[in-house]
Amino acid sequence: MADFEQDDMDLDEEPVVVMTDEEGNEYYYREEVIIPLGDKRFAILVPIDIEEEGCGCGEEDCGCDEEETDVFIARIDVDESGEEVYVDPTDEEFEEVRQAYEDLLSEEESEA
Repeated sequence: MADFEQDDMDLDEEPVVVMTDEEGNEYYYREEVIIPLGDKRFAILVPIDIEEEGCGCGEEDCGCDEEETDVFIARIDVDESGEEVYVDPTDEEFEEVRQAYEDLLSEEESEA
């Protein structure tokens, strides 16, 4: 899987999370929401470039931005120096957070 690190680079003053794959490629994400489960916290990470660049089709109200975006789920732990770090959740944690996130999205859709 990818390594997670939090970068000091700011886009609209939001923390930027840099994920590096096995080949050294870097991908940039922002925290969409933090989901607490028990005594742990999980971040829903959304790619930055997709949201900021848009679909690029040039059509107004095209619906392209309504396509599903791949998000990543990361558990937020604290390392020995007191810094927050992002780690891969267990399979069980992943499923719990995924369900909580889907419930949250359903609530937002029903309120809209």
